[in-house]
Amino acid sequence: MAPPSYRHHRAAASGSMDLPRLPDSNARYRDRCFWDSRYREVGAAPAEWFGGLSCFREQLEAELRPGDRILVLGCGNSALSSDLFQLGYTDVTSIDYSPVCIAGMRARYAQCQGLQWVVMDARDLAFADGTFDVVLEKGTLDSMMVVETDPWNVSPETTALLDQVLKEVSRVLRPGGRFISITFAQPHFRKRHYAQPTYGWSLRHSTYGSNFHYFLYVMCKGQELSPADLALGRRLHELPCPARPPSVLQALDSEDYLSAIELSQTVCWSLPPARSH
Repeated sequence: MAPPSYRHHRAAASGSMDLPRLPDSNARYRDRCFWDSRYREVGAAPAEWFGGLSCFREQLEAELRPGDRILVLGCGNSALSSDLFQLGYTDVTSIDYSPVCIAGMRARYAQCQGLQWVVMDARDLAFADGTFDVVLEKGTLDSMMVVETDPWNVSPETTALLDQVLKEVSRVLRPGGRFISITFAQPHFRKRHYAQPTYGWSLRHSTYGSNFHYFLYVMCKGQELSPADLALGRRLHELPCPARPPSVLQALDSEDYLSAIELSQTVCWSLPPARSH
């Protein structure tokens, strides 16, 4: 979790104490009305969880191919879709379940004709099987897990919620397609959810960041999980372990969850020139 004074330190560092209104509970971060209200307040100006594209460009572009059809889940007001477009990935569909968010992003990036913005729930994707080469999410799954206080023992409700999303991701990926998940969740917490044979993909990860490490997980559709990952995935369905102390990565309800993960945690530089495809 972030220190109680973290959000105030972040505001002071940015020269402003005018932070968006905080919810009364972290559970509100799973509430569409909260996000609608937040996007009305902050608009479509770029804001990044876990840093912008320049922070993990090398790891991400290693997984992308010219002409890839890309789906971004829970796009929010991140500039990621636009940054990918500027680098030459011109077939990018971005979804979010907040209509306020999508309206703002359509207006902000109206000049980028290859970008599509769609109101849609990641649990129920309105795309045909095998539509995309790449599905990408950055922080969306983390926002679905904010009510969990013990990452070793995730509730059945949250486990089922993630399973809904991951089944849909697997369905819309073509054979050989890649699901890329960017998160602050360490492998011993997150890999159990991804390492389920029903999704039909392999699993690996890399890290980025200096003072604080973030994780980029890559699942390749049509490849097999390793025996070690299969064993890890089975643990997700075992009986809960005894209670452990709260993880340092979990935000308390008395703190601003977004402050703990937004762009100020990682210092990033501007993007290099786009490569030609």
